Amino acid sequence: MTLTTAYVCVLIAALLPYLWVAISKASGERYDNRDPRRWQEKQQSPRAQRAYAAQLNSYEAFAPFAAGVVLAQLAGVGHSQIAALSLAFVTLRILHGLVYIAGRHYLRSLIWALGLACVVWLLVQAALHVAA
Repeated sequence: MTLTTAYVCVLIAALLPYLWVAISKASGERYDNRDPRRWQEKQQSPRAQRAYAAQLNSYEAFAPFAAGVVLAQLAGVGHSQIAALSLAFVTLRILHGLVYIAGRHYLRSLIWALGLACVVWLLVQAALHVAA
């Protein structure tokens, strides 16, 4: 695996929030693009609410992941390791959104923690390579 794989994963992670919000909008009552934030607040559909929450969580997870990829590369971590952790992160984040929307909260939390572990591992490897 190459660094290109990791960069494609960063792109996918950047786009995931838009997938989840599209699902939220499709799951709610007649979407109103004139006032989307107020429309979202009014939604009673649990699926629409969970998809919106998945969107927000994806935004929160993106910055540390992207920073981890960049810092690991700058620190000289092996490209195959960065790519493998990036693939794992993106796979877990897709699963996270799917189980979030499905309302599987225990599984969602487990998947979230595994995704976070990928980010932490990238950052730890970067720190260790700089210290060496």
